[in-house]
Amino acid sequence: MPIHEYQCKKCSCEFEYLKLSSMDPLPRCPSCCSADVKRLISAGSFRPEGIPSGSGGFNLPKCKPSGG
Repeated sequence: MPIHEYQCKKCSCEFEYLKLSSMDPLPRCPSCCSADVKRLISAGSFRPEGIPSGSGGFNLPKCKPSGG
């Protein structure tokens, strides 16, 4: 089950979403609830040596302030 990265076209919030099926609709922005989101191309998941396994995870998205 892949986790995809998305960006809201309305408020520029970037967030991750666990997409269970290709039939699932696109997610809504967790910041402004807009359905106008685009999928981002992201690097593969990896953990560089020396970074503890508990240091990452799924945190609430940190959204950029809307520009207008």
